[in-house]
Amino acid sequence: MRMRKRKWVDSFLQDEKTYLIENGLDYSNIYLEIGMGMGDFITESAFLHPERFYIGLEKEPTCVARAIKKAQEKELKNLKISHANAEHLLECFKEKSVECIYLHFSDPWPKKGHHKRRLTYPTFLKMYEIILKDNGTIVFKTDNKGLFEDSLEYFEGSNLSIEEINMDYHSVKRDEPLTGYESKFKDLGNPIYYVRLRKA
Repeated sequence: MRMRKRKWVDSFLQDEKTYLIENGLDYSNIYLEIGMGMGDFITESAFLHPERFYIGLEKEPTCVARAIKKAQEKELKNLKISHANAEHLLECFKEKSVECIYLHFSDPWPKKGHHKRRLTYPTFLKMYEIILKDNGTIVFKTDNKGLFEDSLEYFEGSNLSIEEINMDYHSVKRDEPLTGYESKFKDLGNPIYYVRLRKA
């Protein structure tokens, strides 16, 4: 679902020089969140792990602007944000430059004709395999059972091995940052489907 762009967003992004980047080609050992939304997870993760370098990728300009504001408030030095579409990943990131990819509550695109837009679809998985370092990981979370089940089939056809699957991720206490959606679903008691994959 497309978010309505706020009036202040364009001028804010034009003036932003610290966090906004064209791409991640100049960086390595990246922890990359694709579709970061408002940036709750990635800004808190960067705050908690100053030894890691994070990039958040998001196509919605209002989300990008709000995430940058959160980064500014935390005065983060280890985070950059890319206003881009995941379809252009190979233009944005070098081969084997990414340590971990986070796919959190991506659009499920439920109509069959739209499945190729899913961030777990085979065409995207092939791109992830290129930009991930050897032994790099992908963390996938969703509240959508259909997307979860289809994604397991997509993973089987990839060169990524499944290390962990959990059908109710928050049934065990977790001490980690949450996305905005995740916090809401957790409070409602909705199950969160989780998979961790590794590039061989």
